Amino acid sequence: MSEDRDDRPPVIGVGTLNISPRARALVNEVLDSNRLSYGPMTRRFEAGFARAHGCRFGVMSNSGTSALLVALAALKELHGWADGDEVILPAVTFAGTANIVFHARMRPVLVDVDPIHYELDPEKIEAAVTSRTRALIPVHVFGQPCDMDPVLELARQYGLRVIEDSAETMFARYKGRSVGSLGEIGCFSTYAAHLLTTGVGGLNTTDNPEYAEKLRSLINHGRDSTYLNIDDDDRKSPEELRRIVARRFSFVSLGYSFRLTEMEAALGLAQLEVGTEMIARRRTNAAWLTGKLSGHEAFLQLPRIRPGCEHSFMMYPIVLRDRKKDALVDFLEQNRVETREMLPLTNQPLYQRLMGIGEADYPVAGWINTSGFYIGCHQDLSSTDLDRIVELFDRFFKDGPTQEAGRRKT
Repeated sequence: MSEDRDDRPPVIGVGTLNISPRARALVNEVLDSNRLSYGPMTRRFEAGFARAHGCRFGVMSNSGTSALLVALAALKELHGWADGDEVILPAVTFAGTANIVFHARMRPVLVDVDPIHYELDPEKIEAAVTSRTRALIPVHVFGQPCDMDPVLELARQYGLRVIEDSAETMFARYKGRSVGSLGEIGCFSTYAAHLLTTGVGGLNTTDNPEYAEKLRSLINHGRDSTYLNIDDDDRKSPEELRRIVARRFSFVSLGYSFRLTEMEAALGLAQLEVGTEMIARRRTNAAWLTGKLSGHEAFLQLPRIRPGCEHSFMMYPIVLRDRKKDALVDFLEQNRVETREMLPLTNQPLYQRLMGIGEADYPVAGWINTSGFYIGCHQDLSSTDLDRIVELFDRFFKDGPTQEAGRRKT
């Protein structure tokens, strides 16, 4: 009886994971230390990540969504915002960006995005500002910073705080300044298939010590910052120790259980050490794809890098100019190239119900939802993988019946 064989080519995924010998060594260092709770490995990762993004403080939590939620909760508490106050965010972003506003008992207000880079359109923000607007959440999507100068100017003009949702963008600069250092608080994700991948994980960056202290407290149930981990009572005088013991279980804020372990930090630290090389490879792959796919630009809008910006290319976004994406996405998936949606909000039943919005109110987001998707351009793609991606696009647009099927769906 012959064995079943799968002769199909391997799946070309949107993300990657490669546990290096260095990562294994650092994880074993954690295990050998018999310490899983917040400790020296996490402090090393936080400090290195903050330094790489031009910030004084880094604070690690269990997800990018948690990082966003504690950022908003910290600002709400410290600045005395009320339930029902408003937060402006783009109409194209992952669900977590909107969800955290609801969880903070505030009101998300969506603004359409620009049609070239798919990020918060600065020209449309001011019309959304009201007397109850308190914050802006620009989202650095797909690996590229937003156009932050006009966002920051509007924030200054109206007295608003800026939270950077940088879940998809690390190690990229906007006019010489790093993402995560441009607003009050930056928020990053190390979830699987992201840039640095620790399985689960998130980080906040800030230059403000009061914000950093409040973030750590909120991640740890809103605990008094006098004692947030088991090292906080080490090598203290008798008087200091008595004061700490009296406040070990004092809770000063309505916080969350968003902690994680030293092992995630070990994985992140190993990848941080080679982050420059990883980003360089992604940029090389993206440039190669753009060069090879440029012959199809009559049909496709390929990613562009905004002047004055760097792009980390967490993924490679593509939007069909004048047709629906269905036929092309189906063709790629059937040929084992993974695709993903470009982070829609406006077509989601949840937000249509909670916010009373319709996709017609956000025409650029509507076009992206109908015609946009992304594929991978990560550092572990081989030249064979890249060639196969381009060959599939060539075949799709050369095939008359397939092309006509795509037109008929528009």
